[in-house]
Amino acid sequence: MTATSTTTAAGHGDAPGDAPRFRYTAALAGSIEAKWQDFWELHGTFEAPNPVGALAPADGAVPADKLYLLDMFPYPSGKGLHVGHPLGYIGTDVLGRFARMTGRNVLHTIGYDAFGLPAEQYAVRTGTHPRVTTEENIARYRAQLRRLGFGHDQRRSVATTDPKFFRWTQWIFLQLFDAWYDEDAHRARPIAELVAEFQAGTRPTPDGRAWTDLSAAERDAVLTGHRLAYVDEAPVNWCPGLGTVLSNEEITADGKSEIGNFPVFRRNLRQWMMRITAYADRLLDDLDRLDWPDSVKSMQRNWIGRSTGAQVRFPIADADPDAALEVYTTRPDTLFGATYMVVAPEHPLVPAITAAAWPDGTDPRWTGGAATPAEAVAAYRLAASQKSELDRQENKEKTGVFTGASGVNPVNGARVPIFVADYVLMGYGTGAIMAVPAHDVRDHEFATVFGLPIVATVQAPSDHPADEAYTGAGAAINSANDEVSLDGLEVVEAKARITQWLQDKGFGFARKQYKLRDWLFSRQRYWGEPFPIVYDRAGIAHALPDALLPLQLPEVTDYAPQQLDPLDAESEPVPPLARATDWATVELDLGDGLQTYRRELNVMPQWAGSCWYELRYLDPTNDQTFCAPAVEQYWMGKRDGIAGDPGGVDLYVGGVEHAVLHLLYSRFWHKVLFDLGHVTSEEPFRRLFNQGYIQAYAYTDERGVYVPASEVVETSPGVFGFEGKPVGREYGKMGKSLNNVVTPDEMCEQFGADTFRMYEMNMGPLDTSRPWSTRDAVGSQRYLQRLWRSVVSEETGELTVVDDGPDAETAKLLHRTIDGVRADYEGMLYNTAIAKLNVMVNHLTKANVPVSREVAEALVLMTAPLAPHIAEELWQRLGHDASLAHGPFPQADPALLVEDLVELPIQVKGKVRSRIQVAADAAAADIEAAALADEKIVELLAGAAPRKVVVVPGKMVSIVP
Repeated sequence: MTATSTTTAAGHGDAPGDAPRFRYTAALAGSIEAKWQDFWELHGTFEAPNPVGALAPADGAVPADKLYLLDMFPYPSGKGLHVGHPLGYIGTDVLGRFARMTGRNVLHTIGYDAFGLPAEQYAVRTGTHPRVTTEENIARYRAQLRRLGFGHDQRRSVATTDPKFFRWTQWIFLQLFDAWYDEDAHRARPIAELVAEFQAGTRPTPDGRAWTDLSAAERDAVLTGHRLAYVDEAPVNWCPGLGTVLSNEEITADGKSEIGNFPVFRRNLRQWMMRITAYADRLLDDLDRLDWPDSVKSMQRNWIGRSTGAQVRFPIADADPDAALEVYTTRPDTLFGATYMVVAPEHPLVPAITAAAWPDGTDPRWTGGAATPAEAVAAYRLAASQKSELDRQENKEKTGVFTGASGVNPVNGARVPIFVADYVLMGYGTGAIMAVPAHDVRDHEFATVFGLPIVATVQAPSDHPADEAYTGAGAAINSANDEVSLDGLEVVEAKARITQWLQDKGFGFARKQYKLRDWLFSRQRYWGEPFPIVYDRAGIAHALPDALLPLQLPEVTDYAPQQLDPLDAESEPVPPLARATDWATVELDLGDGLQTYRRELNVMPQWAGSCWYELRYLDPTNDQTFCAPAVEQYWMGKRDGIAGDPGGVDLYVGGVEHAVLHLLYSRFWHKVLFDLGHVTSEEPFRRLFNQGYIQAYAYTDERGVYVPASEVVETSPGVFGFEGKPVGREYGKMGKSLNNVVTPDEMCEQFGADTFRMYEMNMGPLDTSRPWSTRDAVGSQRYLQRLWRSVVSEETGELTVVDDGPDAETAKLLHRTIDGVRADYEGMLYNTAIAKLNVMVNHLTKANVPVSREVAEALVLMTAPLAPHIAEELWQRLGHDASLAHGPFPQADPALLVEDLVELPIQVKGKVRSRIQVAADAAAADIEAAALADEKIVELLAGAAPRKVVVVPGKMVSIVP
């Protein structure tokens, strides 16, 4: 055999005195990794060309075969990354590198979702400007990610805090502000077209007056009722201690703010809203067009919560004939079983319907111990305002107070007491329910606590417990009056009959309802995107002209909202921007001459930038538009020849924790942009993949305090200690709060980035959670060391490969490996790809002969997506001048994938008794003959002829003696 050798430069190895000098260690890995990271950056190795614009090649030619990979937007916290964070990033990088090696134009980058409350709260505590902290955190993240060798196009990286980015966030907001949803056309249209219809009289105004007869304020109110972005009084999570509104995700299970642990109250505030409910049907129906996990689709369907039922009017007893409570119910067939009503504490009619005194005979359990209904209701509403929405929905203890008023059940005239109870929410339906305790679990619990009647209207099975609500289907019972009877009807028919009767009598009508509510879009903070809105003297909102974008934040020295009493639920927000008095008012000519306007002092929520960042990655240097149409069409447009394809990012990878809100909000914004003609894709993310989590053991001392997991030792099997004292062990998601964090930096120091990458991909399927064990990374390191030794002498650093071709057995295994690894990469089955590579390397190690160049190069190329640094180094040492980042990826020879022999089991009486090897294309008769000639089968048959022999070629032989 002829060896090929080159001498490597000195300096890549262990410390002086260590042997062998050129062994692949963490130190050598580190120097190799730094070298190639510098190379990729210098040569723009991962820069993906656009078809037009500043990022287009000189000749404008781009490959038709493209792949857009997207990782969920990280928030650059001061804590930096732990090993759980890069799991999905490595997964997409492996796929992107493989695709790039097979000739595809791969767009893969990463940016930073950098506005938000954590940076602002740090600024409040320290006086450091949030911009300084944010930029420091981004720099740290960039360094950590760079060290892991990601194939990112750094030209495309963005941060939501960059004015060049949020200029377009503000522009998109104005697109929604200046748009309305046309129910007839099923799409958004410019607000100017709605105004034109009002002016022309083709669309009547709400009160029938001519458009020109309405005042400016009246016209604005009409348009506000249509705009996709509008201002309204809305129930919010108000946190006086932080001086801001919080999202549900920023509130703990016990109703406190996640930051600061302050009380949070539910109350109405004037806020910017997004009319996402206009898109409810499209957001729901278009899920069927997406390649997403079924679990995520189910969560979105449940969040949107479309249902069909009836809106029913319950007159208020002993009140004005027009006074009534409207309820929405999905089960109007159970109306005869409604024995009480419940309104949400925030319901606007609560003060009006609350009686002056308790009616005679009021059950003491209903009064809350108060002297009057007004006192009871006021105290209850205050208590309810201090509960989180989650707590109200999940709290099993049913509480409430009687308002002293009663409604009248329209189907039987029965008086039903009206309660205020926090298990009813204002945001769903009408904020009032008819309670049917016989057939609703929550109503049954409430009725049991308060001693209310329970009337069955659906026939339950005979074995159903009498003291439990029956929620299943069945024939209607006890459901008739002089005009309509539902008795004996099944649910669907009973619903239709009673709904028609209600409509005929003027008591109700059929209605479609959603759990989805309009999106609250205001935050009383400093560190967020300013709204590009000003108000005139009449309080009418006006959009800033495009030429004045971006509207940047003013400089302030105090980032805290006005200090408020944390327990004052009625305190009014005073955002930090109110201190910037010179900025808060501005003189502009918006078409009516120079006038003084006041700016919006709230800022947008952190969701804003993450709603559309995938579009800015496409064309980040474009200062004329957020994304050139040809660029969006190329990367995200609908695919030709695929019916129903919605377009969008080819693959979006991230955690399931963003399954609802982020994805729903992004879809909403994208659909608006599609309706207005700004994009050709109907959905932002064509395919979604949820990676699992890294989990790790955590340890607590006798005080219950988490101790550093890295310093815990196993003193005996299953017994653990810290500083000589025993500790308890538990298992959970890796995080700083559990003191069980391992950082990528530590792994790179101990093993090298390539080993870390391979270990994370080898821990199990990418979509499952997996336990972390630092010492298990040694297995991945050993694979890379064996690969290194297959090419490079550990003693001399010279190549050890030979030019002769591999032997037949090695050649067949190599091409089966190539075929299998290709399929695994395409399917993101990285752990099984690694298993195949290990089998190949182990085969070479056992052979203990120099490795053929053909085999070595194929192995290096197949390893490259997983461990790109060592692969690039070995590829260069093998004599290649160009980077392997753009291929070639090995192709399997079909002729070497054909099996010459196959092993077949032989069953006798259903049990495997022996096995034979036959030619892969052997005829059934030849297989039968070989089976009957097998020594073990001859012995079992003892000379007797079998009654039956069944041959399944390629599978098995079955013998019946």
